[in-house]
Amino acid sequence: MNFPKMSRRRVLAGIGSVPLAAAAGSSAAAGTERTGRPEAIRDEPRTTVLRGADLVLTMDPEIGEGPLGTLEGGGDVLLRDGRIAAVGSGLDVPRGARVVDASGRIVLPGFVDLHNHLWQSSIRGGCSTQDLNGWLADCNRATLPKIDARDMYRFVHLAALDALQAGVTTVVDWVHAIPYDTSERYVRALDDSGLRFVYAATQGAADISLIPKIKKDFLDPLPLASAQVSVHAGMSALKELRQFHEVARDLGVMLNSHVLEHRDDRKDDPIRSLRESGAFGPDLLMNHAIHLTDEEIALTGERDVRIAHCPLSNMRLASGIIPLPALHRHGVRAGLGHDGGTNDTSDMFNVMKAAVGLQRARHEDAEIHPTIPAVLRMATLGGAECIGMADRIGSLTPGKRADVLVLDPGTLNFAPRFDWTSQIVLNGQPPNVREVFVDGHLRKSRGALVQVDTEKVVREAELAADHIRRA
Repeated sequence: MNFPKMSRRRVLAGIGSVPLAAAAGSSAAAGTERTGRPEAIRDEPRTTVLRGADLVLTMDPEIGEGPLGTLEGGGDVLLRDGRIAAVGSGLDVPRGARVVDASGRIVLPGFVDLHNHLWQSSIRGGCSTQDLNGWLADCNRATLPKIDARDMYRFVHLAALDALQAGVTTVVDWVHAIPYDTSERYVRALDDSGLRFVYAATQGAADISLIPKIKKDFLDPLPLASAQVSVHAGMSALKELRQFHEVARDLGVMLNSHVLEHRDDRKDDPIRSLRESGAFGPDLLMNHAIHLTDEEIALTGERDVRIAHCPLSNMRLASGIIPLPALHRHGVRAGLGHDGGTNDTSDMFNVMKAAVGLQRARHEDAEIHPTIPAVLRMATLGGAECIGMADRIGSLTPGKRADVLVLDPGTLNFAPRFDWTSQIVLNGQPPNVREVFVDGHLRKSRGALVQVDTEKVVREAELAADHIRRA
């Protein structure tokens, strides 16, 4: 297929970057990577050209066509100094640059997982006959106190790498109240994985001072880490909610709360508590938000509150179906999340498909929101918008950080080609994720995580699971 004639938008995609030096010889001479062993992680990201992708979904309509900013038939993406430097056709290759042959493949931004609890890999598949309340009692609350700092690292590291290999480049991890030393191990596991992450920390009211200390000591020194304050909303704890909101404001970060995941949550009126605490606004991320009233839906849009939709978890725990079309009509910004141990493994393709399928089944309407393009945007740029990071991630816009995926559609589950954009959602699976770049660093290459001993990671997690079973 010939690459379409370059539009002014596509030419602008490369403006502002330093002129590229011509590459000597063929792409192979420039270091084209198609076979061989995964390359080691380097301290500094290498200049990289993703060459000749059959489909590039930039998520930027100013660069490509339509709402997803689509480029077809020979698109190149240049990564330099951890950023997207240029997007276009036939880009020059700087000397010494790594060239990844993306012909026959799909390039798009990394997935943004808006809601997770990575430590819950410890209880995957657990309490499978329980609804949310039963699962919380018999699995979640029964397990967390048994996990020491060493085993916390093992569970979180396993789950973070699982997310990374499935194409997640940014994760928002809602972290339950854990001791200070365990928090250090938790953060270290996230950082060791290579993910970009938001550590959403909560504590008991008596230990609320630990939250800014954890941010200062463990998160601020890490370039890929940022913070939120997580909290449980409800009128019964309004005083504490106000305190946590004040901490979030003092730190200049978002507040992150589970809201109306179960019908029983209505009894404590979490929306009223968030409004009375002054938290109900654009610096609030609500997880689940399934059982909102019509009035609350309208207010959520009016106040620009953001929502993390977790369809696989909601299905698993019999929690209900979020009123996503109504939220969309009111202009609510929403993204997608896995939600820890009730997901039960990382697969943003399955999350997207569930988000589409639940609404189609409920409304008996194949054109209801989210459409295929809408759900792809929710998984990338939409998620970035929800956490105030759209100026840095979520699209392949020059100047943004280089969080990028290369998908291989030439597999039994994906081929043959018909409508690749739809096939990403309807046919895609984590093994289709061929390459993953986070901040320009190559984290997955030719289908394998870079410098990760997967067998050891699994073995360590099994040891940790044995410890909590015997506790």
